[in-house]
Amino acid sequence: MVDEKLADGLNKMGVTALSDALDRLGIDGQAVGIMPVVRDMRFAGPAFTIRMLPVGLTGGVVGDYIDDVPAGAVVVIDNDGILDQTVWGDILTFVAHSKGIAGTVIDGVCRDSDRCVELSYPVFARANTMRTGKDRTTADAYNVPIQIAGVRVAPGDWLVGDADGVVSIPADRVREVLAVAQEIEEAEERIRAAVRRGMRLDEARRAANYHSLQTRRQDQ
Repeated sequence: MVDEKLADGLNKMGVTALSDALDRLGIDGQAVGIMPVVRDMRFAGPAFTIRMLPVGLTGGVVGDYIDDVPAGAVVVIDNDGILDQTVWGDILTFVAHSKGIAGTVIDGVCRDSDRCVELSYPVFARANTMRTGKDRTTADAYNVPIQIAGVRVAPGDWLVGDADGVVSIPADRVREVLAVAQEIEEAEERIRAAVRRGMRLDEARRAANYHSLQTRRQDQ
């Protein structure tokens, strides 16, 4: 069962604060270059991973795994950043939305983007295109460690996405990352409040220890 309270907390926090927390904790989790189809898409949930490979001589299909993805999970597809063939389209979006899957993250491209906009189903990818992956790409392995944009993602790791991109958080550190992100957000809110009261920005930043908020600490 997906921890809905944790998912809600991560969603509300957003990826910029979570990215800063990852930096401070020395965790490489920013999947740079993978963005939402439309800016207002957002999600948070544990990863159901898929590793794609070229079809070659083995044959195979792109998307018949979708029935095994639990509600609240995030489909995370490693297609090695390939931009000339899709691994996600209209039918997968329809089924994922119907099942209550939290979202889809692709190191590669999607197509039929209008459908995910129509259904408000979050899809994050490097781009979109029309060219199918059928007979070009096959789903080779499920729920194995993969890479997206150079970031390792293990099954069950938490993925969070919003208008600024996607971060991946190791499952055993997700609450720690969220706590640090909350600390950073609270410090930034103190800065905004101080500026509203008339304080200079440089003074407000010094008072909140702003310049070390994202810096890695020896005790973490």
